[in-house]
Amino acid sequence: LDQRSDQMVTCVAPSAVLSLAAVASALDASGPQRMVVSRRALVAGVAASPAAASAKGRSDPSYEVRKSDEEWKASLSRTQYYILRTGGTERPNSSPLVNEKRPGVFVCAGCGSTLFESVDKFNSGTGWPSFAASTENVEVEPVAFEGMTGAELRCKRCGGHLGDRFLDGSFFPGTRAAQTGMRYCIDGAALYFLPTDGSAPVPGDLPPKPLDLPPFLQPPPIRPRAA
Repeated sequence: LDQRSDQMVTCVAPSAVLSLAAVASALDASGPQRMVVSRRALVAGVAASPAAASAKGRSDPSYEVRKSDEEWKASLSRTQYYILRTGGTERPNSSPLVNEKRPGVFVCAGCGSTLFESVDKFNSGTGWPSFAASTENVEVEPVAFEGMTGAELRCKRCGGHLGDRFLDGSFFPGTRAAQTGMRYCIDGAALYFLPTDGSAPVPGDLPPKPLDLPPFLQPPPIRPRAA
């Protein structure tokens, strides 16, 4: 179910049922954005979220790249830290990577590991960068009800939270997701995009570029008042 409004876009499996209490709990003003949407908090009837279901912490010794909490805060932006290290969720349509269509790869903002390829990216209409498949460097956390809640995704190298995987790819006909049956719904701020043409990397936590409107839709210029 993808439900769009000015304040909230849910990115959960189509079979999930929403409740007013769950929607209220999804609006969290404690993160780097004034209002942050939790994709998991919107699923009613399932007590545990995918992120909480895993007994493996993001600083588990099995991860190759490990830092102290202070070191992560120093090396990441506020939004990157909130998502990668605490499992937060960015506001939909807040990342420039949502509309990124150039050939290239998407790497972890925490450790640089290659996570997704542009050939697998598609427009899901949810407001988050979406992919039909991942590289082997993405770890899927075990969860009992992935068909309803989705499963948390992490960087296999540093344990950073990336987003969620949903088994609803068939709901996107004409895309790669319809072939794989999966939708990887990713927080753009967890990624950097590296274009194949060698141009500058694009951090996913930058504000998206404004729409290039045709001249007849441009607002009138503001002229200074004559003295």
